[in-house]
Amino acid sequence: MGLFGRAAAIVALVFGVMLAAGAPARADNSQYTMQEIVDAGHGFFGSTTGGLAKVIEAAFKQYGLPNGYILGQEAAGSLVLGATYGEGELYTKNAGQHTTFWQGPSIGLDYGGQGSRVMMLVYELPSVNSIYTRFGGVSGQAYVVAGFGMTVLKNKNVLIVPIRTGIGARLGVNVGYLKMTKRATWNPF
Repeated sequence: MGLFGRAAAIVALVFGVMLAAGAPARADNSQYTMQEIVDAGHGFFGSTTGGLAKVIEAAFKQYGLPNGYILGQEAAGSLVLGATYGEGELYTKNAGQHTTFWQGPSIGLDYGGQGSRVMMLVYELPSVNSIYTRFGGVSGQAYVVAGFGMTVLKNKNVLIVPIRTGIGARLGVNVGYLKMTKRATWNPF
């Protein structure tokens, strides 16, 4: 291979790496694209949530393509000690739709209450039964009449990224967990 051949091979290799690095992640048959999630979110939250696409875009940039998502509602309140209760539907491409409940305690400098509609992006879920466990994290709330926010909860390699919009009056930061269950329960622990 002559000098021209080597130079052409190097240019082709560099150009190929640049194209691969700039290409958006492609969904396999078990993952959701950003457009699929945005469409599901707009259908669930309604067209009044113009900021939804930006929040979802931030989650996709940071965590990639989810292989599941949950749409539901929750109620939460806190006066230093808090509790959250919710219910929704887990959607997966390869294992169908499953009713899911969640509840959990929190502690922190957190005061007030809110009712929210929630979309939870689920990452690295190996099976549906893997969702039924505790997911811990730190959460910040800033609701005054209405708000929009995103947090991250983790258990081993599985991430849940709740995106909430709701009404209420709540302000603060807390640490806690959500326990995902197959049946509703009042016990947040």
